[in-house]
Amino acid sequence: MNKDSFYMDQALREAKKAFDKDEVPVGVVIVHKGSIIARAHNQVEMLKDPTAHAEMIAITQAANYLQNERLIGCSLYVTIEPCSMCAGAMVLARIDRLIYGASDPKTGACGSIINVVDNKKLNHRINVKKGVLEDEAGLLLRDFFKKKRK
Repeated sequence: MNKDSFYMDQALREAKKAFDKDEVPVGVVIVHKGSIIARAHNQVEMLKDPTAHAEMIAITQAANYLQNERLIGCSLYVTIEPCSMCAGAMVLARIDRLIYGASDPKTGACGSIINVVDNKKLNHRINVKKGVLEDEAGLLLRDFFKKKRK
């Protein structure tokens, strides 16, 4: 297993925690210098907060860990393509790399619908790698929404 797959597997573990709590199963880990410095899963329903996406929670954790609002040298692994809110926060935080599993054709803001993380008009762009453990991430989401429809 390569390092991107290893860290995405860790993000999938977080997504499964969200699944078990009846939250949309999105999980994140943030890595700095080879160590996981933040891990989170969606908590929108639990906190009754539309901004409680896994990415937002993990970015806050990582900033606290580094004692810096700039997450320079960090890679963010997330199970699904980030939305515009999360992509914007990643740009503001100066994340170096974004690695995601499944694309999001409805709200994806890293290439699917719009591309916030590689917008030439913004002052920072993020190196993106997509499709890491895509099948596993997509299956978890499909299973979640299938369960919700029952």
